[in-house]
Amino acid sequence: MVDLGRVHVESFLEMMSAERGAAANTLQSYERDLDDVRSFLKERSIRLTEAASADLAAYLSSLARKGFKPSSQARRLAAMRQFYKFLYAEGLRTDDPTGILDAPKKGRPLPKTMGVEEVGRLLSRAEAEAEDAGPGQLQRLRMLALLELLYATGMRVSELVSLPARVLDQEGRFLMIRGKGNKERLVPLSHSAISALKSYGRLLAAENAAMKEPQESAWLFPAASKEGYLPRQVFARDLKNLAIRAGLTPSLISPHVMRHAFASHLLANGADLRVVQELLGHSDISTTQIYTHVLEERLQQLVQTHHPLAKQAKKHE
Repeated sequence: MVDLGRVHVESFLEMMSAERGAAANTLQSYERDLDDVRSFLKERSIRLTEAASADLAAYLSSLARKGFKPSSQARRLAAMRQFYKFLYAEGLRTDDPTGILDAPKKGRPLPKTMGVEEVGRLLSRAEAEAEDAGPGQLQRLRMLALLELLYATGMRVSELVSLPARVLDQEGRFLMIRGKGNKERLVPLSHSAISALKSYGRLLAAENAAMKEPQESAWLFPAASKEGYLPRQVFARDLKNLAIRAGLTPSLISPHVMRHAFASHLLANGADLRVVQELLGHSDISTTQIYTHVLEERLQQLVQTHHPLAKQAKKHE
C-alpha cells in the first residue's frame, strides 16, 4: 500500500492555515517536526497514519537519547498531538495515539548564585570605597548600605530600592518589609548592615541640611526618578561596575543573584527551609524548594561526617 502520510501532513497544514490562521513559521515548524517523526517511523516500516502510542513514545525516547532538550521534545509532542487530533476529527483514525503520552518534564534550572568568598570581596570593595571622604562619598555609602541590606535580608531589589526613609529612625535589629501583595514580613539585620545604614543616613542628612532648599524625601534612597527613589536598573548597573572593580565577573552578578546567595548561604549553614521561605517572602514553599540542592549537599556532608559507618570507613583508609 502507498504511504499517504505526506499527503495527510499537507492536508493538516492547510487546515491549520485556513481554519486556525497559523503563522508561516508555525506551519514550517509543524512540517519539519512531522517529517522527522515520519522518517523515524519509516525506518521501522510503520506508516505515520498507523503509528501506535508505543511507536510515538519510542520516537520521543530517541530524541532524549540524542540530547534534545525537554522543551524541544515537548514541541515535537505538541505537533504530533495536533496532527493525530486532525486525523481523528477527519475520520482517518478511530483513536488518538498521543492521548496517553506524557510531556517530558522540564527541569527547573538552578538559580545563579555567588560563593561566600565572592560576596565578601564585593562587600570589602564597597566598604573600602565608602571610606573615601572625597566627592561622591554619599553614593559610595549608598552602595554599601544597599549591598549590606540586600545580603542581610535577601530582599527583592524592588523592595530594597523603595524602602521608606523612616527606616533610618528605627532602633533595633529588625526591619519591616512590605512585599508582594502588600504583605509585610519582619527580617533581622546584621550588625554590619545597621552600621552601613547609619553611616549613610548621617551623611544623607548632613548633605540635605547643607542645601539652600533642603528637600525631604519619603524614600531611603531618593533619586530624581519618576518614582522618587533609586531605579533598580541603576542599582543593577552600579553593582556590575563595582563587581568589575572587585575583580569579579560582572555578568554573573546582579541584585537577584545576591538574593539567591543570601538564601543558599543560610541553608548551607543550617537554616530551616521554612525560615528561609519566610525571610524571602515566598507565599508557597514550592518556590523556595529550588534551593533543595543546597540542603542535599549539606545532608551528604553531615552523613559523611557524623554517621558511624562513615567514620569507620575513614579509619580504614
